Amino acid sequence: MCPSEPGADPVHLLYDNTAFGLLAHDTSPDPVFVYANRTAQRCFGYSWAEFVRLPSRLSAGAEGQDDRREFVRSVTEHGYASGYRGLRTAKSGRRFWIEDVTMWNLVDTAGTHHGQAAVFRAWSDASEADVRCG
Repeated sequence: MCPSEPGADPVHLLYDNTAFGLLAHDTSPDPVFVYANRTAQRCFGYSWAEFVRLPSRLSAGAEGQDDRREFVRSVTEHGYASGYRGLRTAKSGRRFWIEDVTMWNLVDTAGTHHGQAAVFRAWSDASEADVRCG
């Protein structure tokens, strides 16, 4: 169903029929993913049940942790950031780049912070040279 068609379910469209990955994590001390659409699940290789138990820091391997931590800190401080490219690690150990990423704080109308969400519009496998040169 096309988004402009009457009766299109936007929740289903964001989850199932996207050309982008969409993720969100909570505000726990070690934030855990609370949402991952099917595109993100395919990229990372986790099922829904696995994803929503995964600490978000584990989406990046050791070589990507500092960069990821800085990106999350910047979003926390400024409310959002865009244009990010970061090295991530799939469940299988395969490393890949998420690209053209926008991340924002999830804040309700009362101003309560509920976590952060990110959309990545492109992704590509990382070669060993990419990983070393980062």
